[in-house]
Amino acid sequence: MTTKIDKAGPVDAPPPAAENIKAIPVRHYGRWVSAVIAIAVLFLLISAFARGDVNWDAIPDYFFDGEVLRGVRNTVWITILAMVLGVVLGIILAVMRLSKNPVTASIAWGYIWFFRGTPVYVQLLVWFNLGLVFDYINIMPIYKDEWSDFMTPFLAALLGLGLNEAAYMAEICRAGLQSVDEGQSEAAQALGMSHAKTLRRVVLPQAMRVIVPPTGNEFINMLKTTSLVIAVQYWDLLQATSEVGQNSGATAEMLFLAAAWYLILTSVLSVGQYYLERYYARGSSRSLPATPLQRVRANLLSFSNRSGGVGA
Repeated sequence: MTTKIDKAGPVDAPPPAAENIKAIPVRHYGRWVSAVIAIAVLFLLISAFARGDVNWDAIPDYFFDGEVLRGVRNTVWITILAMVLGVVLGIILAVMRLSKNPVTASIAWGYIWFFRGTPVYVQLLVWFNLGLVFDYINIMPIYKDEWSDFMTPFLAALLGLGLNEAAYMAEICRAGLQSVDEGQSEAAQALGMSHAKTLRRVVLPQAMRVIVPPTGNEFINMLKTTSLVIAVQYWDLLQATSEVGQNSGATAEMLFLAAAWYLILTSVLSVGQYYLERYYARGSSRSLPATPLQRVRANLLSFSNRSGGVGA
């Protein structure tokens, strides 16, 4: 900036006008190369399956078969029940793990160590084959029956999946509870709240935004893990499609059908998980992320505005 001197004293001269800068966008050749490679690989996969000896017409023919739909219903049912069992028991184990009582804390640690350290497939087989060890189940004043009648495929699947899930949910809940600042609990106790009321009214609501996202992932993972219950002869989606494939001779096609049903179910759960996370993010984010419908609406509005500007 230059300074001029006149009779009134030094005066700052206006800065020279900035020259127009022409921005040249950076060319990302790597993106184009990677996109071409990805499209080529996708094309090769599609062409390989198109040339394969696959009876694609069998998939829509059996998509809504009665046995397949019964398998879908049982898969959803066992997923919900196993997750309810896992979440409830997981919360109890998390509270026990954080307890100052060394006995309850040790029991919770041992449970988590055992069920996280052994494969869920092995646990399913153990529950289903306990009849080789015990002839009867005898809960003296309540229930007594032969073990083979008591441990049905449904109960073996529920216990194997639910008890295993509880170990993982316990760690998720523990992390969520520990994410809440201790000052929150101290303030609640200073107001005269009991420990249980503080946990229910103050700690858990704030911990939910940390607990919900991984719980949604666990729910989706549980839906896919139910395919292992074929080991205990429970009639799930995979069992149903396998039986239909053996009877119809379209074994591979029915596996593709099962994969399609799993994709549909997991997609529905993913949408529900998104809106649930968005709900619990209200207190921690200044602006909530746009929903898929809002994004589509905004893109359509932006496109219409650009089209109108070009026409004008």
